[in-house]
Amino acid sequence: MKWCKYHIILLCCISGSLFSQSKLNAFLKPSDTLNKPRRNAVVVTETSLAAIALVGLDQLWYAEYPRSKFKTINDSGEWLQMDKLGHVFSSYHLTKIGANTMHWAGVSKKNQLLYGSTLSLGFLTAVEVMDGFSQEWGFSWTDMAANTFGAGLYVGQELLWEEQRILLKYSFHQTRFAEQRPEKLGNGFAEEFLKDYNGQTYWLSVNMNSFLKTDFIPNWLNLAIGYGAEGMLTGEPNDPLFLNQNRTRQYYLSLDIDLSRIKTNSHLLKTIFDVFNVIKLPFPTLELNSNGRFKAHYFYF
Repeated sequence: MKWCKYHIILLCCISGSLFSQSKLNAFLKPSDTLNKPRRNAVVVTETSLAAIALVGLDQLWYAEYPRSKFKTINDSGEWLQMDKLGHVFSSYHLTKIGANTMHWAGVSKKNQLLYGSTLSLGFLTAVEVMDGFSQEWGFSWTDMAANTFGAGLYVGQELLWEEQRILLKYSFHQTRFAEQRPEKLGNGFAEEFLKDYNGQTYWLSVNMNSFLKTDFIPNWLNLAIGYGAEGMLTGEPNDPLFLNQNRTRQYYLSLDIDLSRIKTNSHLLKTIFDVFNVIKLPFPTLELNSNGRFKAHYFYF
């Protein structure tokens, strides 16, 4: 499955960010002015990690499939666009990681955003080009549009509000569909978490107090709007081998917590909160699907 690579990339980046910063606990506080040793360390480290990741993908992922001449594909209708949301999600958070590490190094706001978006779009474009030379896939312009939108969502909010009022988050639950096609959708929780689109939900987590400016709503409480889909055993709805797919879109309304807005003087805790802020926390949730059915969940994840 094509999109699995991007989830693996993102999880590695997030884990690497947490590990590297927690090992340097004394230096977690962002620099007030440009700190050239920090800046250089960030550039060298993240460039090296990106290069290693690309080489690793080429050897461990693409080597298993035949090469081809460069080609493009139109996969905009696959997986009820769940894969496109995955691209938006990863691009947004890679941009955020790049900008945050430059903030730690005391780089100017403009250069933080330039670096973060360049890191994100440069890396994901390289992966997309590798797809273009693989017989199994192809270069997708809609993937590129989703990548650009994700980076733009982060950069645009920083330019407009100087903060992230709207976060992109992810949640997952196991489904029965993976059992029907484990080779495609995963076998066991670890694989299904990355590969089963039927159990994935992407969220816009909106900080209400940033817009309403009220005293009675906690500053960390968010309104979350989610999108998911199920009934998918293949990307294409008319696959001749799986004609009885009941593909359904799902729309959710819930609450969430913005961990980055919880006040603490510990820079280590701030870093941990920021890392785990990619996950939508379970809350009572309302669901409406494309068949017109309404459902209430005591807790949804």
